Amino acid sequence: MNDTTSLVPKTDQQLIPTPHEDALPRRFADFGTFGEALDYAAKGKRGLNFHDPRGNLSRVYPYCELRTDALNAAHRLIARGIKPGDRIALIAETGPEFAALFCGAIYAGAWPVPLPLPTSFGGKGNYIEQICVQMQSAEPEILFYPVELESMALAAAQRQGCEGIAWQEFADQDAPETDLPDPSPDDICFLQYSSGSTRFPHGVAITHKGLLANLAAHSHGMKIGPTDRCVSWLPWYHDMGLVGCFLSLIANQISGDYLKTEDFARRPLAWLDMISRNPGTSCSYSPTFGYDICARRVSSQTDVAGRFDLSRWRIAGNGADMIRPDVMQNFVNAFADAGFKASAFLPSYGLAECTLAVTLMPPGEGIRVELVEEERLSGSPRDLSRPARYRAIVNCGVAVRGMELEIRGEKGGALTDHHIGKVWCRGSSLMHSYYRDPKASAECMVDGWLDTGDMGYMVNEHLFIVGRAKDMIIINGKNHWPQDIEWAVEQLPGFHQGDIAAFALENENGDEVPAVLVHCRVSDPDERKKLHHEIREKVRSITGMNCIVELVPPRSLPRTSSGKLSRAKAKKLYLDGEIAPLQLAA
Repeated sequence: MNDTTSLVPKTDQQLIPTPHEDALPRRFADFGTFGEALDYAAKGKRGLNFHDPRGNLSRVYPYCELRTDALNAAHRLIARGIKPGDRIALIAETGPEFAALFCGAIYAGAWPVPLPLPTSFGGKGNYIEQICVQMQSAEPEILFYPVELESMALAAAQRQGCEGIAWQEFADQDAPETDLPDPSPDDICFLQYSSGSTRFPHGVAITHKGLLANLAAHSHGMKIGPTDRCVSWLPWYHDMGLVGCFLSLIANQISGDYLKTEDFARRPLAWLDMISRNPGTSCSYSPTFGYDICARRVSSQTDVAGRFDLSRWRIAGNGADMIRPDVMQNFVNAFADAGFKASAFLPSYGLAECTLAVTLMPPGEGIRVELVEEERLSGSPRDLSRPARYRAIVNCGVAVRGMELEIRGEKGGALTDHHIGKVWCRGSSLMHSYYRDPKASAECMVDGWLDTGDMGYMVNEHLFIVGRAKDMIIINGKNHWPQDIEWAVEQLPGFHQGDIAAFALENENGDEVPAVLVHCRVSDPDERKKLHHEIREKVRSITGMNCIVELVPPRSLPRTSSGKLSRAKAKKLYLDGEIAPLQLAA
């Protein structure tokens, strides 16, 4: 059989998006395998809806069509000799082709491996290297790609020694009927790669049971209702986009509306236009920087109330990076006239090693913060000669269903409320392992508990995240969190979130000193020198010591696949000479 008609967009009639309400009784991911979840969703009328760069509907893709295409893809894979447990690499472009192939690989018993799309940073060579590193770990049999990325994809496939096939070429092949495997809930469902912001990226192996446990847990936590639908621009190669805004929609029978990530980057307000046009109640997630970009794109002269209607935005999720209360407040200030309510914000905490969600704030409570003294964060005695300094720490909510949390000290013992330590968790949606890396798996998983690598504290079962343990800068025995330094520099005029990367370097005496790389948009050498001095003084006020300050060209600081600033990569590129500082006036 060779049925590709369902992948052909409708062009001769008005497109009607899939409904948010359906007669099919909703089941909150209570299935044995993900294939069973798609089988059930296909009985209803909901589905996925893809939009063009301006946010206009361009492709309607009900779950019944997705299932048909996925089954055809599974038959084609099996006809090519794909066996259960084989890895299938997919460049994760947001669209029906990726969706069908991802689900088709699961039906065939193979493990889909989403790979990132190219970014504006790094160029062709760096992108090929990035996906080659992940494919070397996963060892896929095939790499699927959109035709516009053919040259880079085939170069990577050739280096890996696997086959490379474009979407359409594969869809044009025969799909002979054959028996499909019968997977177990304990079988691996897919591999997702960590963003690699602090270490070599690992393939996180997720079972069907673990995936569905997390999809059920976060849908219950968000109290998904009959009028809810998802609106998303998040990439499908990151856990929040893949699990939270694609797989979750299928397993919980939710309709979704998508804007490609690169289209959001060019026209971020198209995201809010889509939410405004949603006739139901919107559930939409973003890292902090997404809200920041939107707030900065409107001016005091913009008719916000005339263009947007955000009154039905029920859940405005925050995740994937440290949540900035000041940025969230700026978003409220910018869009309150359009009906946006601060209570819609839903802070959360999660990581790929837990499939996705670990904690969620209950819907409707918004962002709640605690002001924490710097000395408590640094673990040092209070310097009474200096004014007290505080940081606002966001409440990330309570553990989702099936998850437990524990804060542990340096000696491994559990700490009581308000004491900062390492965040550990255990539960039904923890990863199976890091693929082909038993040593790394054993280092972070102990007696059923996962060391998240993050630092935080608990208050009345609510989690507060302070920072990542490996990012901490230790100077003269005192702990400094890089985001505190970065946020302080951002307060100077002309800077945006993500313009600063702070980390520690060794000086010639072997001592650690703080280093700060700063995007500079000033061309005058004298003004650069003045700015350099201001930054040094600002960092000195935070750390109490001189620091290395380098002004670097705009857009030269790297980001992870989820859009977060990558301090570890910025440090490496700087030390390797690949980030060249700008010259200052003599």
